[in-house]
Amino acid sequence: MGSGASDNKPVRVTIFNQSYSLVAAGEAGSIEQVAASVDQLMHSIADRAGSSDATRVAVLACLHLADQLRSLERERENIQEQISEKVRNFSLLLDEAIGEK
Repeated sequence: MGSGASDNKPVRVTIFNQSYSLVAAGEAGSIEQVAASVDQLMHSIADRAGSSDATRVAVLACLHLADQLRSLERERENIQEQISEKVRNFSLLLDEAIGEK
């Protein structure tokens, strides 16, 4: 089976007491898990901020998620740099072991 529009399934989720009907191209469970995570984050932020203004809470949630994304991207870049350095070192050791300079 292809991945055309006929494979899309409607998924109903609730985020911050608002119901949304989304189209899932794939597993509906994945969308539901992401929505539950966003819902939990928004409720947590609302509790801490003492605000129930959905727009304000959504903006704070977006800032939180963007910060997490940026941190993960930096971490990925650092890991890639470490891997590249180890590959260079391994290549040098291998060259020495087989007698190439």
